Amino acid sequence: MEIGVDRLACEANAVCVGLAPDVFDLDDEEELVIAPGAVPADQVERVSDAVKACPKNALFITG
Repeated sequence: MEIGVDRLACEANAVCVGLAPDVFDLDDEEELVIAPGAVPADQVERVSDAVKACPKNALFITG
């Protein structure tokens, strides 16, 4: 599983960071950062929850 983000929709409100902090983060400019590569197996459930909880539907599963 890999994650993508619609940068135009993302407001960087950090809901995803709160649900899956090992995969999502905000940089110094308050832009969303997603850990590169495939989501680790132990994070799949958390990341799936974060995708569903995104208030702007800006996150999506790419593979």
